[in-house]
Amino acid sequence: MSAATATANPAVDADARIPLRGHLRHTGALIRRNLLWIRQDPESMFDALLMPVVFTLLFVYVFGGSIGQALGGGQGKYVQYVIPGMIAMMSMTLSQGVGTGFSQDFNSGVMDRFRSLPIGRGSVLFAKIAVELGRMLFATAVLMIVSVLVGFHIHHWAGLFAAVGLSALFASSIMWVFLTLGVILKNAQSVQAMGFLVLFPLQFGSSIFAPTKSMPGWLQHFTDYNPLSTLADAARGLMVGGPVAHDLWVTVAWSVAITAVMAPVAIHKFRTKT
Repeated sequence: MSAATATANPAVDADARIPLRGHLRHTGALIRRNLLWIRQDPESMFDALLMPVVFTLLFVYVFGGSIGQALGGGQGKYVQYVIPGMIAMMSMTLSQGVGTGFSQDFNSGVMDRFRSLPIGRGSVLFAKIAVELGRMLFATAVLMIVSVLVGFHIHHWAGLFAAVGLSALFASSIMWVFLTLGVILKNAQSVQAMGFLVLFPLQFGSSIFAPTKSMPGWLQHFTDYNPLSTLADAARGLMVGGPVAHDLWVTVAWSVAITAVMAPVAIHKFRTKT
């Protein structure tokens, strides 16, 4: 048996001995720990508070007139188009925070303390995801308040909650990617830089901010397979009206596939990190 395997096995065995109820109790305790940390460091919520405000005002008042005319209306037409897309954007942008925070915990020695305790290794990761989903829901609430102030009309309240739930599902899958980056990269700056390289083309090469019909053919092919496009279009259909089924199921499929691949990778990397 190799030294690496011998090191990894105790963690795996410890996880196997902990019952489901124990995992849930550990996850709840770690969620409480993370929430207390946010209370002690309220500046960590500034991105969730300010990002929806800044992005909404920027895109509505800078690009709303011209893109709204292309949509067959004006600024009001663009507001109805972009706000559901921005819910999708929140799910992706704020997901990056789970990776940077995870990396900071490693560098500060917090994770070494957690891994020395008789708790489920997966509980640490699930707690991180739960708290980041809470931050995302807070940002979405801020986004909806600002959007109503700039003229957005909520046509279907049930559709709004469904769109938020779909965004949370997709965000939770993307968080496994950033948790993996938080484990394997050396510091939070590296996670942030890598996240930017992933987020930027996915967000702007999608239907979040503008229709894709005017894009070059090669870029349209990219947007067709971009999960942020299907998420934005599904949210748009649920909240404003329009076709939903295809984009909804494609987004769910992307979420399940990403989680199925990346969750075991993230947990394994966390267990075996030295």
